[in-house]
Amino acid sequence: MNEKYIPLYRKYRPQKLEEVVGQEHIKKALKNAIELDKISHAYLFTGPRGTGKTSTARIFAKSLNCKEGPTITPCGVCENCIDITNSTPMDVIEIDAASNRKVEDAQNILEKVMYAPVNSRYKIYIIDEVHMLSTTAFNALLKTLEEPPKNVIFILATTEVHKVLDTIKSRCQRFDFKRITTDDIVKHLRYIADSEKINITDDALFTIAKNSAGGMRDSIALLDQLSVLDGKEAISTEDINNLLGRLSFDTLHRLTEHIVSSSPQNAIEELEKIYNSGNEPVQILTNLMDYLKNLLIVKNCRKEIIFELTQANDAQVSSLASQVENLETHQIISLIDKCAEYIKELKLTNNPRLWLEVAIIDLANLTENTKLADLQNRLASLENGSTPTVNTFDIRKSMVKKVEKVPANNVKSAPKLDAQNEPEVNPVTSIPQKENAVQEEEKVNNADFSPMPMAKHSTDNDIATLWGQLLVSIHSAPTRALLKQWANPVKISPEETILTMKNEIFLNQVQSGAKKQAIIDAVDSIFGQSGSNVVVRLPHADDVQVKPVTVQQNIQHSAPVQKPSPVEKQVKAVDSELSSDDVEELKVEVEQPLKSSSAAKIEASLHSDNVNMVMELFDGKVID
Repeated sequence: MNEKYIPLYRKYRPQKLEEVVGQEHIKKALKNAIELDKISHAYLFTGPRGTGKTSTARIFAKSLNCKEGPTITPCGVCENCIDITNSTPMDVIEIDAASNRKVEDAQNILEKVMYAPVNSRYKIYIIDEVHMLSTTAFNALLKTLEEPPKNVIFILATTEVHKVLDTIKSRCQRFDFKRITTDDIVKHLRYIADSEKINITDDALFTIAKNSAGGMRDSIALLDQLSVLDGKEAISTEDINNLLGRLSFDTLHRLTEHIVSSSPQNAIEELEKIYNSGNEPVQILTNLMDYLKNLLIVKNCRKEIIFELTQANDAQVSSLASQVENLETHQIISLIDKCAEYIKELKLTNNPRLWLEVAIIDLANLTENTKLADLQNRLASLENGSTPTVNTFDIRKSMVKKVEKVPANNVKSAPKLDAQNEPEVNPVTSIPQKENAVQEEEKVNNADFSPMPMAKHSTDNDIATLWGQLLVSIHSAPTRALLKQWANPVKISPEETILTMKNEIFLNQVQSGAKKQAIIDAVDSIFGQSGSNVVVRLPHADDVQVKPVTVQQNIQHSAPVQKPSPVEKQVKAVDSELSSDDVEELKVEVEQPLKSSSAAKIEASLHSDNVNMVMELFDGKVID
């Protein structure tokens, strides 16, 4: 071997602006700057890695210092062009900011800036990864960067422009390099493969381009790595997957088929084959998540753009389409979310195989991801105040079947359908009979899609329950306590909600701002809508005082003993959620607008949590 081997990404580094792949907007701007002789003193090149930032900086420096220049087509044979090509120029200084980030390094640059170029037109400083400079080093460069000596140009390159000081960015002309498109990468890889006589298929080139995430350097480096596999048969996608440890499409298809069919046993058996082939757990779930992303695209996008987004061929797209027929969008998203969570666990655990098996079993239990119609029915149950996790129709039906199966002479063993055994339902919602329950269940099972349930209109009988739900739905403890003690509901309905405040000081607090928005959000969550109309005003003479339904009131006024509903339990816990800091916050809000005798009375009513709890329990108040 007479010559030292040169990696392909260095051998095929662009030497002219027209050879840069992509970045048409940047090439046009730099060409016009050279032709119009509008050369700035500082440039900032930013963008993802492998998109041509440093190569463009070198080409720009070559165009400016070429003996024939400044020109957009440097000759490439003069002394300056050859030195820049060989990375040995005297007047073009490349600095790696990652290893020269101290203030002393910046001062060293400033000392040499004052000297004129030796044999070139410009002295050009190319600072790569400039975001790695320390703040003191940045500050040392500021003045020189703003007004450098004549014939001195700074070109700063970075992949993380948000870490560069704004004072630096404002002194530079900024050019944002975009990710190179897959088609452009494939065309350039084909040119290199033909030039180097590398036998590789077009599908394999697409796989390389997709794996590089828009970076040309990563694509060429991977092609260089694959070139050693060149033999009688062309390099295929399977070879790339084996080299990178990626799973093939067919393997992912079989694994996903067991997941969507809710077959944990088959999924684990398939996983065992994949794991024993030497694949890493994180890579397995990452490839699976990418496959699920393709399913999501096929489910929701037009056929014209599916090929571009998934980079799959016709047969693969057909397989994906057949697999999503029995899947809904929210189920696929749920699987992707679970994959992402388990990938985090795998990166932190000392037993990755255990978590990998747990992840696959969890994903394969897809029956828990209920259909959209079931979710809507559960939402309707939640809005009506009943327990959303329990299907009333199924429970009643199963209990009736148990009673029918019990022999007539064995009455003692039959379960009683009394108030204690029946599932909890809101007193406002009536329980349908057995026949209606069966018919309703058949409608849910037969319907492919059921519309969102309409919220019920509130009446005088259930306004207390709705008032309790509204208080529970307010997440801010100070706002909730303020409304509970000083507010009264006049009307709560989907169309309009009217609340009155007993004191004008607190009225000003909740008529606008965060507290008013908290009330609107609570009403939205109750009725399943957005932008509810909420009116807060002072009391009128004909307003009826309403208190939220509590457990004590149910015991006193209800003849049969009933278990408290989840809403009642949460309403009862409202008082205990208010901490001493929340009380102090309310006190400050009252003291700010007014320091008067009325404010003192209001402040005196904001006592400790224990006092407020006793007042609510016995419906009492503090007397001066």
